[in-house]
Amino acid sequence: MKIIVALLIFGVIITFHELGHFLLAKKNGIVVTEFSIGMGPRLFSKVYHGTRYSLKLLPIGGSCMMLGEDEINDNEGAFNNKNVWARISTIFAGPLFNFILAFLLALFVVGMVGYDPARVVNVPEGSAGANAGLQVGDIITEIDSENVVFARDISTHFDFKPIKSQNPITVKFKRNGEKLSTTLIPDAEKRYMLGISYSPDSQGEAQITLLENSAFKDAGIKNGDVITAVNGTEIKTSADLSSYLGSHPLDGTALSVTFTHNEKSNTVNVTPRMTEWYTIGFNYNQGYEKTGVFGVVRYSISEVRYWIETTVKSLGKLFTGKVGADELGGPVRIVSELGNVVDAKEDIGIKNVIIILFNWGILLSANLGVMNLLPIPALDGGRIIFLIIEAVRGKPLDREKEGFVHMLGFIALMILMVFLFFNDIKNVFF
Repeated sequence: MKIIVALLIFGVIITFHELGHFLLAKKNGIVVTEFSIGMGPRLFSKVYHGTRYSLKLLPIGGSCMMLGEDEINDNEGAFNNKNVWARISTIFAGPLFNFILAFLLALFVVGMVGYDPARVVNVPEGSAGANAGLQVGDIITEIDSENVVFARDISTHFDFKPIKSQNPITVKFKRNGEKLSTTLIPDAEKRYMLGISYSPDSQGEAQITLLENSAFKDAGIKNGDVITAVNGTEIKTSADLSSYLGSHPLDGTALSVTFTHNEKSNTVNVTPRMTEWYTIGFNYNQGYEKTGVFGVVRYSISEVRYWIETTVKSLGKLFTGKVGADELGGPVRIVSELGNVVDAKEDIGIKNVIIILFNWGILLSANLGVMNLLPIPALDGGRIIFLIIEAVRGKPLDREKEGFVHMLGFIALMILMVFLFFNDIKNVFF
């Protein structure tokens, strides 16, 4: 069942992408030879107005086949015989429709759950936040020129730009509707750390994210693993983990940590490290609040923006070598994660499972849109680059040479997919 659910999610996202190509191709008078839902052998097909519409056996995507897309064709309706802007809009429509789908899914999620306002909820006396003049109830709107809408934006900002010194941080915020700005000097601390992050107030399972130089990572624990016990004390939720660590301060003594990786339980010893740590000196909201109709629309747009920005920043870390090969995930890992969500329906309820799956849909759809816009041959972004060059030159590049470049790009992508497949197998099952 969980594999079917994962395949359906992938299928809807990819089909919606192809629908974008299809609709703009039709609008631009490009002949679409076949539009299919699914892949593999045809279960049903019908030709209508020159296009074959097919339903295929495997629910893992779809396709939009256009006449003359990869070969020379004299037909007036062939892709390569249309003006360059018609072709650019047709290619760009695929990623655009992924962003539209992400927005539609976000409308459901935000409508059901709400959003997480970037509200200050605690400012310890004498802290960096207090010295900067922040107060409980302030709404953070910007950190070092980066826009903040959600509380997650604050976390994400410091995940990608960790505080490593006491250099000043510019913080903009609203207080009773008034726009204000301040400069915050981070607090410097030295203490024993485990090198993980998690949602300390969450009643969900204690799933952790590894930080740089993590003691957990060195012990063999991986991103996304779930902590189930510490020193024999059962941990059912992230809040349980926070409570345990709060009442048992780290002092350098090794902890016995039990965790699950791909439904397999393991126990390892983790030795905390003395770490120099910098903090912003205030706590911000971790919960979600309902909003009105206009708020749902506004924050749904921001939800899509959040995942697009996060994807772009993650790609930046990948291309700069700040993400290791073991941290890359592909279809097998995603199917595994989606399967874990489906398996949790008895614990968290079917409504919450649907919301989490829709959240995954937002992430994956936005991710696919961004990935397809990368200027890599064989991807939509690579094709758009060639078309932009054609628009600037006033004439197309050699079709055969362009086709050869796209073929090389396709081969490179297939090699990457094989690597991700085996990387997933290693990380998920071993």
